Amino acid sequence: MTPFAKTLLAAVATLALLGACTKEDTYPVTGEQCGPDDPVKKIDVADCYVPSVGV
Repeated sequence: MTPFAKTLLAAVATLALLGACTKEDTYPVTGEQCGPDDPVKKIDVADCYVPSVGV
């Protein structure tokens, strides 16, 4: 494993651990409060559709 890959793996693992230790009513990265009118709650799977290349 290259040094870059080790560093990248450590960074991803750190973010995952920090994200797992956040409160449910705040965003993990920013710490901002989640509200009942939050537009993120209205996202559907269909909103994230990315068409395949060449189709």
